[in-house]
Amino acid sequence: MAGVVHIDSSGIGELMMNYTTLRNQGGDLKLMNLNKNVRNLLQVTRLYTVFDVHDDQTSALKAFQ
Repeated sequence: MAGVVHIDSSGIGELMMNYTTLRNQGGDLKLMNLNKNVRNLLQVTRLYTVFDVHDDQTSALKAFQ
């Protein structure tokens, strides 16, 4: 998500829909490389506790194991 500089309510809705779909099918969603604005938004909305957030790809990939 390094290229994402802003997320509006539609973007949050898409993330939640994808998260729910993946979880219902036995999958998982990892977010990585969040910029400061996106990270702050997820913290304010408390979605930071829902999503598995990682600083880099190596950390995100290890979390799948």
